[in-house]
Amino acid sequence: MRSLWLLIALLMAIPAPFARADDGLEARRTPVVRAVERVSPAVVNITAVSETTTSAFPFPNDAIGRWFEMFNNLPKRKQQRNSLGSGVIIDGERALVLTNAHVVAGADSIKVRLNDARTFDAELLGANLDFDLAVLRLKKARRLPEVPMGRSDDILIGETVVAIGNPYGFSHTVTTGVVSALNRSIRTKRGAMGNFIQTDAAINPGNSGGPLLNLNGELIGVNTAIFAKGEGIGFAIPINKARVVVEELLTTGTVAPVWLGVSGQDIDQGTAHYFSLPSLNGLLVAEVYEDTPAAGAGLRPGDVLLTLNGNRILDRDDYLLKMRGLTRKETVRLEVFRQGKRISVELRPQAVDRDMALKLSQRLWGLSLSRSNSGGVRVSAVEKGSPAAKLGIKRGDVIHRIGNVGLRGMDDVVRAVLMNRLQATVFLNVRRGGKLYHVPLQL
Repeated sequence: MRSLWLLIALLMAIPAPFARADDGLEARRTPVVRAVERVSPAVVNITAVSETTTSAFPFPNDAIGRWFEMFNNLPKRKQQRNSLGSGVIIDGERALVLTNAHVVAGADSIKVRLNDARTFDAELLGANLDFDLAVLRLKKARRLPEVPMGRSDDILIGETVVAIGNPYGFSHTVTTGVVSALNRSIRTKRGAMGNFIQTDAAINPGNSGGPLLNLNGELIGVNTAIFAKGEGIGFAIPINKARVVVEELLTTGTVAPVWLGVSGQDIDQGTAHYFSLPSLNGLLVAEVYEDTPAAGAGLRPGDVLLTLNGNRILDRDDYLLKMRGLTRKETVRLEVFRQGKRISVELRPQAVDRDMALKLSQRLWGLSLSRSNSGGVRVSAVEKGSPAAKLGIKRGDVIHRIGNVGLRGMDDVVRAVLMNRLQATVFLNVRRGGKLYHVPLQL
């Protein structure tokens, strides 16, 4: 009998059967795991290929190599450059992929690989570098898995988020973190950009364009690795913003720059005292242009714009940064200080086309601009007594840069005028007689 009880005790000490291990596995399926399982099939790896032609001379920068180049005697060779990034399928039926614009910028061909190892060629439907978003369509693909869409207007600071991407070529890498801050602005090589979600989830080169998820497995942001100094700091474009941009990209292929129709200036101590302003923050409206949203909303010179969509306006540059992050289909809420009272105003931005930008250039700076066959834009006329005339700009000069915006053609004039229209001093790169001058245009 004693042996029987010993046998029973030994059997009870044997580990539970494998079926019981499944129960433990299910207990380990945390919200993060479930979010990853839900979305991973819709996350893609992107390879953007661009071709360049270089000299076959082994030392092309050598003096001899440069001499041969002058006479085109050196053979040429083609080189391929691969840019790796991530993306997420936002429409499985139409095979649409959302990613960052800088991932596919300048690409001659784009290949997209799914988590199940299927690979598709992709075409670029539209991109905008200001918002750093692009939409691709996968060729010969239908009924693909897609990411569930979330919202970014109810994100909680401190809530757990999940990032999936292709960092440094390691496909489908998962990182987690929390939302550190909202409405962040950062400065990059392309200028200031704003309205980012900040997270401590690792977002490295190759993660760009991948999804930022909440614990429900819903897309709340598009990761972007554009802040080189940000170790342990990641940024994502809010999905509410991305939705508006995607709609415009699919409709027109680009996103039109916008404005409200005001010019203004920073507030100093004297101005604050004169207008009895509560602080030095805000934009003092100097002029309201006719037939613009600002005019229609009743804004007037002397008003001070305090907040835009609930976010405080610090100064003129901050106002321009916030305007750069808007599209024409968004509603803008302004808090305005007028004669000692705070009032609220709602309006929609107005798209600025090339003709409007050229008129603003003439009105603000006295510059009439036209197309140049050698790059940049040509000065076709200078208004007498204007800032351009006082600087000495002449007809026939070619302007290659206005502020921090390079001018490759007439389409760049729109962005250059909008970004620099409120500046008291605008630096120009002007070519005259084969020489390039860097000169300040003062209003």
